[in-house]
Amino acid sequence: MSSATPTLDSPSFEYVRKLVHDNSAIALEQDKGYLVESRLSPLARQMGLRSLHELVCQLRSKPFGDLHVQVVEAMTTNETSFFRDVHPFEALKKDVLPPLLAARSAKKALTIWSAACSSGQEPYTIAILLREHFPQLKNWDVQIYASDLSQQMVERAQTGVYSQHEVNRGLPATLLIKHFQKTGLQWQINPDLRGLLRFARINLIKPWPHLPTVDVVFLRNVLIYFNAETKRQMLEKIRRQLAPDGALFLGGAETTLGIDSSWQRVDHGKTATYRIAPKS
Repeated sequence: MSSATPTLDSPSFEYVRKLVHDNSAIALEQDKGYLVESRLSPLARQMGLRSLHELVCQLRSKPFGDLHVQVVEAMTTNETSFFRDVHPFEALKKDVLPPLLAARSAKKALTIWSAACSSGQEPYTIAILLREHFPQLKNWDVQIYASDLSQQMVERAQTGVYSQHEVNRGLPATLLIKHFQKTGLQWQINPDLRGLLRFARINLIKPWPHLPTVDVVFLRNVLIYFNAETKRQMLEKIRRQLAPDGALFLGGAETTLGIDSSWQRVDHGKTATYRIAPKS
């Protein structure tokens, strides 16, 4: 197989930058050429192409299709781990869920959305947390929606299968033994927890499929890739989807401040959530 040369001329970079922005809202600055090259070179090699220029020529010559989707997905970041950063999950357990469950004790229904689930560690962490600390939810209608821009990531998350390295990142051994089964050299999460999750490919900047009103949204480390206007639009869409007393989790470097005044920040020690501000 040919080895793709990782070089991208300015017009080709501009084409990729616009393709990615139009279909994911990820803003690639001019100094990100190295990132584009490192992410797209494996795809070019896989296709037997000699250069990234050839890859862009193929993109230009075809209507939008699978190859364009592969390029957009290659530019997304899929870094994740179980109980990533710890503090948001502590806040979910101690501060967010108790009042929500009290308010929903009559209808016994809870909906949580992991809106950029990557390979699934975040929504499965939420499922484990619910099982471990809220046994009363066994009799509730609990749904955890897990979505991602990447169809490949969604399909991988659906399997619930992880390597030893992946389960070693953030998952205590006691929870691994309790909630996973060993399958060869890998670990698969138990069916009862997989049954809580509803998987879908959702491009957050495109029209969303029908979703129920959501009690908690995890949108961590997503807004950092968007420009200010896209952030505002995203927060507005989430506000329409979230229950009035619901909670939004963002990444540690993200905020609604200065973007959308309809949100209130609520501090929880080393992390924070965002709530819909009451109308004055």
